Amino acid sequence: MNYRQAFSPILYLSQFLLALSFLALVSLDANAEASKSFVMKDLAGKEHRLSDYQGKWVLVNYWATWCPSCLDEMPDFIDLYDKHKAKDLVVLGVAVDYKNEREVRHFVDDMLVPYPIILGTPKIFAQFGSPSVLPTTLIYNPQGKLETIKRGQLSKRAVELMLSSPNE
Repeated sequence: MNYRQAFSPILYLSQFLLALSFLALVSLDANAEASKSFVMKDLAGKEHRLSDYQGKWVLVNYWATWCPSCLDEMPDFIDLYDKHKAKDLVVLGVAVDYKNEREVRHFVDDMLVPYPIILGTPKIFAQFGSPSVLPTTLIYNPQGKLETIKRGQLSKRAVELMLSSPNE
């Protein structure tokens, strides 16, 4: 190996970014598990606490207006929310990487999103961590325990299977 191969800025940069990505994933996992007592305020000003939803599944979905996979799964989450809100599921959307609150409100109104939307802020990220992939969905079981973290698009069918599975 010659000097040029040994000192490749691109190689070092790629290794650094890989390590940084790994730390971001670990951070989200650790914070998500530690968020058992999360408190979030939605766009309407209502506070949401995990403890408020004992006995229900809680789906916390990180999304962005520019994210194609986020937009693809949003109609499924709307359908799930409408179908299960009175029984066994709470859906909370966390908007990330947005210009301002007005942009998010406009988007949510256009998409007719009925479930609560929270603005991703440093306070929210301190509770959950920052997602390294969008969309990212955290699912808490009816006992308030983090059941899964799904990075990437989540299907309605996968959520319905989880809802129908026996929980401890």
